[in-house]
Amino acid sequence: MPERLPHPGPGYLKNHEVRFAGRAIAAGMSRPVDGPDDWWLGVLWVVDEGGVVSFREMGPTAGPPPEPPLVRLGPAIAGELSGLILEENGRLCVRLTPLYPPEDDAQPWRCPLVLRTAFKFEPALVATLTPNALADRVLAGFARAVETLHRP
Repeated sequence: MPERLPHPGPGYLKNHEVRFAGRAIAAGMSRPVDGPDDWWLGVLWVVDEGGVVSFREMGPTAGPPPEPPLVRLGPAIAGELSGLILEENGRLCVRLTPLYPPEDDAQPWRCPLVLRTAFKFEPALVATLTPNALADRVLAGFARAVETLHRP
């Protein structure tokens, strides 16, 4: 699997800008669907003019840290969507998985930055949002969380 993928084409919503080293990059998403057991499912990605960027490109300039990028990205997304994500049994209901995992587990940053996502949201808060507004909040939170990947 290459570290980069071709551009996925138009997303469900207008892309959100991702500020990173003066580059023009953007976060996009597929049309979300309601999955089983009230899970909200979608695919999120980050692209530049050349296609889907890799996690490695978004990592710290001193080199990627040894832990997988989702160790950083998961808490950042949960923080950005704080209060919106449902908590069950003391755990936030958020699941992130690389759509194309790295070929070598020892180099977890060497894969495209495209994720399968699953969220359960607080029902009372979601009831106040349209489906597009909810998707836009998720995409905005993802974009801001990706911006934190480069920090040491």
